[in-house]
Amino acid sequence: MATNRTFTMLKPDAVEKGHIGAILEKINASGFRIVAMKLTQMTTADAKEFYAIHKERPFFGELVEYMTRGPIVAAILEKENAVEDFRTLIGATNPAEAAEGTIRKLYAASIGENAVHGSDSDENAAIEGAFHFSGRDMF
Repeated sequence: MATNRTFTMLKPDAVEKGHIGAILEKINASGFRIVAMKLTQMTTADAKEFYAIHKERPFFGELVEYMTRGPIVAAILEKENAVEDFRTLIGATNPAEAAEGTIRKLYAASIGENAVHGSDSDENAAIEGAFHFSGRDMF
C-alpha cells in the first residue's frame, strides 16, 4: 500500500557546503510538507546499521566514513506519491546523469558525494524514517 510520506537525508557534503536552506526550499517548492526534521550526526554504528544492505560492497567502508564525517539533516516529507515524486526531484545518483534542475544536478559533486538520500520504496521509507525518528508513528 502506497503512503504519502518518504524519508530523506541531506548528507554531510550538502551540510558542509551550506546547501541546507536551498535544498529545503526546493523540497517545499515541489509541494512537499516537512513533517519532522532534525540536524544530527550519525555514529559509525548508526551508519553501519543504516547502510547494512551494502555491507558486502567494496564501497561500504568509504560510505560509512563519509556519512559520519559531519552532520546530516534527516526529515520525513509528506506529499501525494511522496516516494516516487521525491526520487524524481533528487535525480540520478550520478549528478552528471541527473536531470537539469534536480537536487543532485544542482548540489552533488559526485556519485560518492551526492548531497541527498531519498527512500526508494514505501517500505524503506518507513524503515528509514523509524531509524531516525524512533518512537514516532510517522508512516
